[in-house]
Amino acid sequence: MTILVRRSTHPVAPALEAAGLSPVLARVYAARGIASAAELDHSLAALPSFAGLRGIGEAADRLARAIARRERILIVADYDADGATACAVGVRGLRALGADVDFIVPNRFEFGYGLTPEIVALAAQRAPALLVTVDNGIASVDGVAAASARGIDVLITDHHVPGPALPAPAIIVNPNQPGCEFVSKHLAGVGVMFYVLTATRARLRDDGAFAARAPPNLAALLDLVALGTVADVVRLDQTNRVLVEQGLARMRAGKAHAGVQALFAVAARDVHRATAYDLGFVAGPRLNAAGRLADMTIGIRCLLADSAGEATELARTLDTLNRERREIEATMQDEALADLALATVDVPEEQSTLCLYRPEWHQGVVGIVAARLKDRFHRPTVVFARAGNGELRGSGRSIAGFHLRDALDLVAKRRPGSILRFGGHAFAAGLSLPEDQLPSFRDALEEVAQAQLTPADLARTVETDGVLAPGELHLDLARSLRERVWGQGMPPPTFDDTFDVLASRVVGGAHTRLTLGRGGERFEAILFRHADPLPPRVRAAYRPAVNEWQGTFALELAIEHWWPAP
Repeated sequence: MTILVRRSTHPVAPALEAAGLSPVLARVYAARGIASAAELDHSLAALPSFAGLRGIGEAADRLARAIARRERILIVADYDADGATACAVGVRGLRALGADVDFIVPNRFEFGYGLTPEIVALAAQRAPALLVTVDNGIASVDGVAAASARGIDVLITDHHVPGPALPAPAIIVNPNQPGCEFVSKHLAGVGVMFYVLTATRARLRDDGAFAARAPPNLAALLDLVALGTVADVVRLDQTNRVLVEQGLARMRAGKAHAGVQALFAVAARDVHRATAYDLGFVAGPRLNAAGRLADMTIGIRCLLADSAGEATELARTLDTLNRERREIEATMQDEALADLALATVDVPEEQSTLCLYRPEWHQGVVGIVAARLKDRFHRPTVVFARAGNGELRGSGRSIAGFHLRDALDLVAKRRPGSILRFGGHAFAAGLSLPEDQLPSFRDALEEVAQAQLTPADLARTVETDGVLAPGELHLDLARSLRERVWGQGMPPPTFDDTFDVLASRVVGGAHTRLTLGRGGERFEAILFRHADPLPPRVRAAYRPAVNEWQGTFALELAIEHWWPAP
């Protein structure tokens, strides 16, 4: 069941309009909880001080000491886009500060996630004095102990929610660790690393390290910070919006790193008109493809490349991997639907979760398939693949009202032995379990969901910003919306109205291009992944978009949902 809900117009909208926003934008931002124009200040001056991050002073001290002593620093990266960008930011930033630094990234299929004892042993071959984790490490209790036993210091930079025990001995910078009062709890791993660099630069400045040269401009890294922040789908609070807005501004000004420019180029996108959508759905997936199917070293090398030629070659490899990933994903999704016998029917109303497994599925793609099925059926979904040694490795995605990591914690406590390892947050989590425990896990997860989710939670809700008055829906509005940062916690504006279907034709064999009428107004529209005829009159939820064709720009309504209208 799908329910159309209009966001309420907050009483602060007139104040936002008085501050210079258009009436439509004022309504949109007010409906998303923006209470004052100050919250829309996306200048670098609006970033909160690094001083609020617990452990950051100690981290800056240790990094400054490593730089002064020319100690070898080794960054331990993660295999998704956040981890890759955090690694590139760390390597570039620390080198600019004068550090001897390199990186290592675990192959997810051989070493699993985080700073494991096996990764420590591999890293030790390079004789580092300091290991710096990015986008991981907060759960690496055994790995930190292994590093300590070898005399290697560890600095953890992470943003994931910690478990009951923190790794020790380690310096930890994580806005979600106990006792941290940093104003933003939603920094991505790349954002945490960026903050650590700013604190280290400040410490080096205090130590007189820049007496003979200017300190490096760390703002030059913000295109990478923006990419990782959007790709990791963290909540776009004001801090993250500043980081993303500033990164996009650098891209549009032609100041993106060669690797970012190459990721746009292989996707036939213009980096000078970069949007948050491009980061999340164009550059991000290509970067993620390396970690899903191969080795994220390819992605990190692309982001570290200084020459256009090297960056382009690596970006082409990433683009090829992404095409392969899409083919695997499509096959797995079709097989999942066949297993569920859901190709033409909906999930039974009494079923609260989906849990799927085939031994031949690719473990690098289970997360994407889980996300697709969650979106399609609006149920918490976990998809598993065989990991070897009698284990299954799964990835889950959830809906509002069901905290997935907490649910896995409940399952593990109620049925000891059903889960070997797990971690994550409210909407996404990863886990491993013995293959013979899959039926028990499936039943236990369903029990937890049945107790927590109501029928209203399981109904798909389409939220819109209401109806645009005659004259409000135009190309300038679409352009204005495109330029702004939308994403998790700040959903892109969607409006709804009733239209007459004046004309339609199938394009690309799977999509429908429409001409819609509303009173005396006419609009061109596109409905993706739908080729069947529409009724003569529809109720539609849509996004105002900009259609570019051969150098001309026109308003286009991107239809997201529709229903027959009387």
